[in-house]
Amino acid sequence: MNTIITTNGRPSEQSFSNASHAAGALGYEIVDRRKRSITRMQDEYNSAVLVASANRYELYRIGMDKPFFFHPDTAAFRLKRLMNGETDPFIEATQLQIGDSFLDCTLGLATDSIIASYITKESGKVLGVEGDADIAFITSEGLRSYTSGSEQLTDAMKRIQVISQDAVTFLQSQPNESWDVVYIDPMFSLPIQESTNFTPLRQVGLQGMLTEEWMWEAERVCKCRVVVKDHYQSPVFEQFNLTKQIRLNTKFHFGFLQKN
Repeated sequence: MNTIITTNGRPSEQSFSNASHAAGALGYEIVDRRKRSITRMQDEYNSAVLVASANRYELYRIGMDKPFFFHPDTAAFRLKRLMNGETDPFIEATQLQIGDSFLDCTLGLATDSIIASYITKESGKVLGVEGDADIAFITSEGLRSYTSGSEQLTDAMKRIQVISQDAVTFLQSQPNESWDVVYIDPMFSLPIQESTNFTPLRQVGLQGMLTEEWMWEAERVCKCRVVVKDHYQSPVFEQFNLTKQIRLNTKFHFGFLQKN
């Protein structure tokens, strides 16, 4: 599907500047809004619409219920819990430490990568790979510019690097044992119906099951652990002989493959 770029209904100079920046990064045409609704523009151009406002980007693909835009989602309150000395299931599964390198093969909104960045600190490295170029752009820009009252959250977001590429292709380019932890969250093989926060992401994100090649490359590239997050009924835990971290009363579980 094609994508065009426009501004919000009452654009500021910053809106036009952001539209120009998106066009340079993504190569899409900028179309004057002319007070048209998003639905009308979708119909007229038979295209998805990326809206640039003064403080964020919103992606409207045809058929979406709500736009996709960057927000830290659960990372904000999860980080507060960690700062208060509480545990986080993701950290328990990954066993991340200060200075570790963390490769997120399915970045999306970068929620888990934000937590990883907070744990690994300045001496660590967090890189997110996202196969959908529009999501990669919006998340990368959001990580850089999102306004938060938490210095720790802001710093963690800004340390994350983003690459737009197919995950397996990127893994194939990496040397053996070049990342401490490789993380895969394949958008849940079975949807969690009551989870509304990720509805726009599910509607725009690349849908793909975890494959033998993907897991083989992930295991080759990691030093310590490959960690997979999926629906508790997903077959991937047994299929790839992952040690399952069972979490009572939750719809998703973590599984990991210990390398060393």
